[in-house]
This record gives sequence, structure tokens and C-alpha cells, in this order.
Amino acid sequence: MKAYELQPGFGFDNLKLVERPDPKPGPGQVLVEMKAWSLNYRDLLVVTGAYNPRMKLPMVPLSDGAGVVAAVGPNVSRFKAGDRVAPIFMQNWLSGPLTDDKGKSALGGALDGVLTEKTVFCEDVLVRLPDHLSFEEGATLPCAAVTAWNAVVVSGAVKAGETVLVQGTGGVSLFALQFAKMNGAKVIATSSNDAKLARVRALGAAETINYKTTPEWGKDAARLAGGGVDHVIEVGGAGTLGESLRAVHSGGHIALIGVLSGGTQTFNPIPILMKGVRLQGIFVGSRDMFEAMNRAIAFHALKPVIDRVFPFNEIAAALKHMQSGSHFGKIVLKA
Repeated sequence: MKAYELQPGFGFDNLKLVERPDPKPGPGQVLVEMKAWSLNYRDLLVVTGAYNPRMKLPMVPLSDGAGVVAAVGPNVSRFKAGDRVAPIFMQNWLSGPLTDDKGKSALGGALDGVLTEKTVFCEDVLVRLPDHLSFEEGATLPCAAVTAWNAVVVSGAVKAGETVLVQGTGGVSLFALQFAKMNGAKVIATSSNDAKLARVRALGAAETINYKTTPEWGKDAARLAGGGVDHVIEVGGAGTLGESLRAVHSGGHIALIGVLSGGTQTFNPIPILMKGVRLQGIFVGSRDMFEAMNRAIAFHALKPVIDRVFPFNEIAAALKHMQSGSHFGKIVLKA
């Protein structure tokens, strides 16, 4: 079978298509024929060497994909041949709170990822795809969607009538917008691109702010929310956290997810204290969260937002498209 390996040296030129033996499922294992894969910002950091410069190489990149069960090993009870499935992001996080052990079991990082034609998984780390989703749509769920679900529904417990601020138009932010709307919340969205802001309004955002023309967007967001937002889906990190703290009202909730603004900036933590803000780190989520999310996605017939679909053999072009920052929603690869 064909698989991509990230070779020593990192970088797009060190993503090599190689031949590997076809895997076979053992007891309790499932062989999945992969049909689609999706990219996360983490994948770009991994490939360029920014995520962990000491990562053991070669390794198979990407954490997110979807496929069909091609065969099952002995003693498998959760799946059968023909089932449409996706793997969970952290292979050891089935339920309960995050632990150090669970956090060290992520695909495409600590463990080989899914950018292969066929992969064997323990049956416990797979979930069924909602029936109305294509493989390309299903491939967008394991990281970005589960992260947004954890931030909005699990950590945030967002209620009807509350206000949620989402940053940018990447996968996590757009899923967060959809889940917040699903729960009856008002959404305020930011972007540096007016055309993208028009698209998020079409998706249901009640208010939008161009953070390039309005650098102190936190004050605007607080005003639009009538005194402060209830929740912030914080994907920028240190570079945007100061404005998020201006946007949120006293006692509000910030779900800290990403580092898109880089890790060198500093921010003043005093407003966290003075406003009694709950700042919660979000590191994807468990299988239980994934399955609960899929039930909601199926019930509401929610469709992920896909920016562009590339062929399997154009992984470097797909990553460069992500690096450009021009995408709106998820970038997907198709077999």
C-alpha cells in the first residue's frame, strides 16, 4: 500500500510517498481502507518542524481521516466490514477527563498518523460516521469538530440566548459557530477579510468584526453583546487573548484552543483575576464526546464547511494552501 512519511529534515520536500506492507488486523483490531483525510494547523506545524523539532522521524503525518472497514480481526464486536468510520484523535482518551497518558496518544504526533491507504486500529478508537456525511465531510470531524464541541458544549455548556465570540474562519471556529447556533446562541465572528465575514454571516453569525480595521475588536465585541460576551472560542493564543479578555464579561468563559498568533507574545493576566474569567484549555476531546457530537450532527443534519478538496498525492499543495491562510473551513484530501 501507499503511505506518506515525513522524513528527517522536516519540510514539504521531505514528505515522501512510500510503499509499505498491507497491514492485517489482529485480535480486537479493525482494518480501515482510508477514503479521505483533512488538515489541521497542527499538521502544518508538524511537517515544518515547528511542532516538535525533536520528533522521531520518519513518521506518518495527519490525525484526521475517514474510511470504510475492510476487515475485522478475531473478537471484534463494535464494527463489521462495510461500516463507515473515523478514528479518534487521542487513541487512549475514550472517556473521562484528560490525563497525561491520554494526552500523549495523539495520531500524527506521538503516534503515526493516518495518511496511508490502509490502517489498522483497535476497535475501541473508532466511531461511526453520521449517515448523511460523505467521507470527505466525515474526515473533518476528529480534531476540529471535537475540539469545537468540547469548547462550546462540554466546557462552555452554551445555552440559548448566550453570546459566543469566534475568531477567524478556520475549521474549529466554523464548527464552533455551527454548534453555538445549534444551541440557540448568538454568534459574533472576527476575521481580517470582509468577504469571509460575509460568508460567516450567511452561516448564521449575527455580528462580524474586521480585526484588521478594528484592532481593539474586544471592545466592539463587548458592545455588540450588550456589555460583554459569555464565551470566547480563543484560537489565536497570546496575541489575541488580551482582546478576548476585553470582550468577555465578568464571570465569562474563554476556551483556549490554539496558537495561531504565535507563541512569542505576552499578555496581562490581571483581567482574568479582576473579571473572574474561567480560562479553560481545550485539547480536542474523548471518544465519548465524539460520539455525542455525531448524534447531534446527525439529528440536525449539520454539514461541515469544506474549503477545497485535493487528491491524496497533493498533500504538499494542500499544506501550502493552509499556510497561505486563504482557506475558509476545512482543507481535505480524497483518495
